[in-house]
Amino acid sequence: MPILVLLDLKLPRKSGHEVLEWIHQQPTLKRLTVVVLTSSQQSSDINKAYDLGANSYLVKPVSFYALVDMVKSLDFYWFILNEKPIVEGESNER
Repeated sequence: MPILVLLDLKLPRKSGHEVLEWIHQQPTLKRLTVVVLTSSQQSSDINKAYDLGANSYLVKPVSFYALVDMVKSLDFYWFILNEKPIVEGESNER
């Protein structure tokens, strides 16, 4: 079971919003941490993502090195600092 999902809104068959809605309808996945990582800065996309249960919304930087720094920050925040809920099937041991 993943601990964190990085979700782009622009996907080939379904939109990221549709995937986000589906994730949060699944009893075993509804507590899964989902970070939207996309190129859209449109307020309608941002608001819809949060309305559908996104835990965070990040806009992809243009530079590869800036993206690497962002992913390192994600790692530190979500895996080190953040207290996460138990997702079904996970142990609560750390």
